[in-house]
Amino acid sequence: MIQAKKRRKAINTVLTYVMLVLIAIVCAGPFIWLLAASFRSGQNIYDISLIPQNPTLENYIGVWEFLSVPRYLLNTIIITVASIAMDVILSALCAYPLACMRFKGKNFILGVLLASMIIPAAAGMIINYLTISAMHLLNTLAGVVLVGSVKVFSIILLRQGYMGVPKDLIEAARIDGAGELRIWWQIMLPGIMPTVSTVIIFDFISRWNEFLWPIIVLQDPAKYPLAAALQYLNGSFNYKFGYIAAGAIISVIPVIVVFILCQKNYIEAVSGAVKG
Repeated sequence: MIQAKKRRKAINTVLTYVMLVLIAIVCAGPFIWLLAASFRSGQNIYDISLIPQNPTLENYIGVWEFLSVPRYLLNTIIITVASIAMDVILSALCAYPLACMRFKGKNFILGVLLASMIIPAAAGMIINYLTISAMHLLNTLAGVVLVGSVKVFSIILLRQGYMGVPKDLIEAARIDGAGELRIWWQIMLPGIMPTVSTVIIFDFISRWNEFLWPIIVLQDPAKYPLAAALQYLNGSFNYKFGYIAAGAIISVIPVIVVFILCQKNYIEAVSGAVKG
C-alpha cells in the first residue's frame, strides 16, 4: 500500500512538471521564435523553426547603426532610473504614515487612493499635459519623468509591506528618542526590501516600455526612449522584420536582467502577500 502511494505520488509529480514545462514552452515560444528571427537573414526570416540556420548578426548591426541605439538607451535609462528613484522614495514616505501613524482622515485618504486606481491613466493625460506645459517642461526628459513618478499602486503595496514589520520595533525606537524620519530610514525601509524590489520591477517594466506619453511630451525624436524609437523603426522597416526583431530583443534584455536580479525578493513579497 505504501509503495503504491509513493508510486502514485511520483507519477503525479512527474506529470505536474511535464505540464509546467509544456506551459512554459507555449508561453516562451513567441519570444524564442523572435530571438531566432533576429539572427536570421532576410531570405528565411519567417521560418518557423526555433533554431536558425546560418545565424548572422547583420540585423543587430543594422539596428545599432540606423537607430543610434546608445543615444536612445541613455534616454531610456535616465527616464527609468529617475522615475524609479522618485517612486520608491516618495511612495515609501507616503505609505509610512498610512501604515504606522494614527491621525484623523487616515481611512478617508486611503479610500480616496484606492478609488483613484479605478480611473484610467489615459483620462489624466490632458491634465498632465497642461500641467507640464504650464511648468515649461515640454520636450524635456523631466516632463516625461514627473508624470506618474508616484504611483498609487506603489503606495498601497508599500503600506502592506510596512504593516508586516513588528510594531514593537517602532515603539522601541520612539522610546529611545528616534524621530519618525530616522525610524522610516533605519528600521522600516530595510524591513520591506522585498516589497521595494517588487515596486522596482513593476516600475522598470512600465517605464522601460513606455511609449505614448514620451511621444506626447517630446517633440524632438532624438530625446525619445527606446520603445518610441522602436515604433519608428517598425514604421520605417516593415519589409525588414529582422531589424524589428533585433530591436525588440535589445529592449527586452534589460527587463529580463532586472527581473533575474530582483526575483528572489519579488517572490518573497508575493508569497508574503498571499499568506497575509
